[in-house]
Amino acid sequence: MNDAAVSVTGKLLWSPDQSAQTAGQVPEFAGFVNKRTGTDWGGDFQTLWQWSVDQNVEFWDLFWDWHGVIGDKGARKIENKTAMPGARFFPDASLNYAENMLADADERLALSAHGEDGRLTRLTRAELKARVMRLAGWMQTAGIGKGDRVAAYIPNIPEAVIAMLATSAVGAIFSSCSPDFGIGGASDRFGQIEPKLLIACDGYLYGGKRFDRLPIVRELAEGMPSVTHTLIVPYLDTAPDLSGLPQPCLFDEAEGDAPLADFVRVGFNDPLYILYSSGTTGAPKCIVHGVGGVTLQHAKELRLHSDVRPEDRLFFFTTCGWMMWNWVVSGLMVGTPVILYEGNPFHPGPDRLWRMAEAEKLTHMGVSAKYVDAVRNAGYLPGQNVDLSALRMIMSTGSPLSAEAFEFIYRDVSPSLQLCSISGGTDLISCFVLGTPTQPVHAGEIQSRGLGMAVEILDDDGKPVRGEQGELCCLKPFPSMPVMFWNDPGDAKYRAAYFEHFEGIWRHGDWATLTERGGVVIHGRSDATLNPGGVRIGTAEIYRQVEAFDEIEEALVVGQDWDNDVRVILFVRMARDCVLDDELASAIKARIRSGATPRHVPRHIIAIPDIPRTRSGKITELAVRDVIHGRPVKNTEALANAEALAHFADIPQLAE
Repeated sequence: MNDAAVSVTGKLLWSPDQSAQTAGQVPEFAGFVNKRTGTDWGGDFQTLWQWSVDQNVEFWDLFWDWHGVIGDKGARKIENKTAMPGARFFPDASLNYAENMLADADERLALSAHGEDGRLTRLTRAELKARVMRLAGWMQTAGIGKGDRVAAYIPNIPEAVIAMLATSAVGAIFSSCSPDFGIGGASDRFGQIEPKLLIACDGYLYGGKRFDRLPIVRELAEGMPSVTHTLIVPYLDTAPDLSGLPQPCLFDEAEGDAPLADFVRVGFNDPLYILYSSGTTGAPKCIVHGVGGVTLQHAKELRLHSDVRPEDRLFFFTTCGWMMWNWVVSGLMVGTPVILYEGNPFHPGPDRLWRMAEAEKLTHMGVSAKYVDAVRNAGYLPGQNVDLSALRMIMSTGSPLSAEAFEFIYRDVSPSLQLCSISGGTDLISCFVLGTPTQPVHAGEIQSRGLGMAVEILDDDGKPVRGEQGELCCLKPFPSMPVMFWNDPGDAKYRAAYFEHFEGIWRHGDWATLTERGGVVIHGRSDATLNPGGVRIGTAEIYRQVEAFDEIEEALVVGQDWDNDVRVILFVRMARDCVLDDELASAIKARIRSGATPRHVPRHIIAIPDIPRTRSGKITELAVRDVIHGRPVKNTEALANAEALAHFADIPQLAE
């Protein structure tokens, strides 16, 4: 056990300097609000947050003006003001997402794209816009226009960004997934939306290995008769075999067409993206997000919550199958260069992303909580090995970041940066809770609720509580609510996903606590909470204790139905050369008992060789819970390592 890693949730780790209170973008926006409304926020972020939710429509209206959204805002600010779902912000507005991304197309850097094999591509804003508009011209010639779907089966490379922006430029709808999805996972997603254009790579690299994807691309196209054209990005080979594809064209050749003359402006609530739920409990849900909601919400989070500026360098480790890819690309809208990385973040070693951070002089670096744990468990100390003096902020999401991981960042990366644990997801293509540059950072705690997001923690009776665990909910509409689910008559799936638990209130599915200072601690997914003796406890509370042991690489907790109750089962993947013996098991239980409560102590601790996870890196507690109860897992294609589920079947201890 690493005693140095032991910490207490809530410990003060960082405080903003005076400039954040006076010269940052939050005070600048607040001053703009003061002039327009005559209010005075007094310099307190939580006061500003309260105003932004009390006057949520006025907040978004003023933010449009302050940020300078390119487009026509229209006469009406909202229709069906209180309906959830049903409210529609700026119903008369017209705009184009790509037009907002590609403004000021000058010689400043727009994209810097790294591959694990050392390839590097840099594009200026002028070069990026030129390539986007040429591809958009080709799309228009190919008959791709407003409302058509473009599906991209592609790595995180410049062509992915170009394809997305070109799709937006002509008013069409973009949907992507990473090429590590097999034919089942890709067709489960794209097959539902009937794309007209399929954009794909010939393959990808991961961990030094080549993965040919053309056979899957052919099968995918064959199974979707809606596809009229295919664009292929030659990532592995310069001259891939295009036989068997509908009207195939190489990506670079399509960029040779006459450029699109003008951006096609569409309605604020017209579709921009189709994203997908994880699909571990059935066919993935197709979540449709609107042009205006994405534009406003991302601009707000980048500028007011992340303090991203044109002179910064923004990076998030992600694939094109995770909403953080859509989020980070929006950095173009605020003029900052966006840094991409494609491949294994540990190839050839745990220093890979950190050396890139040094070379690119990253100011904002985004990773998953599991990545932070992996670096920590590997024993790599970034702060001692690379120059991170430019780094102002690390963002972490994907799962709750433990207090121990907070302390690792401040001890072994940098004591001066701002660590922002953030949480939201595909459902809103943004965050409910995230950082703010004007408030302190406390271990294990997310700094604040998002501006304009009426987030409360509700008890079982639907009443807001503070200092107690409950359901994370949003009480008022916000612009980046899904426009709809694709192929969802009467919004039945949409309503069932968020609005059935509390009528007219968005229930997000996170089990959380609102602290006295306005921060949020997330204890895990509420559908994966444990209920021993009728008391609900979050799985993250157990993970925080277990992750203090150097012998444990990672863990997974589920509840097993047993004797008319639920008992806690802890699965652990051991670090190299470590063994789970009685002494270690006793130490783990003692740590959980003292660090949490006796109810958190597992009935069994079982070592397993691997833990199943989704393709975005989240562990799949629900799938494991189904396996140990003998229930089928409905969609194993959603998992990156579905074979790991076999380790949880027919375990003798679970019959004791």
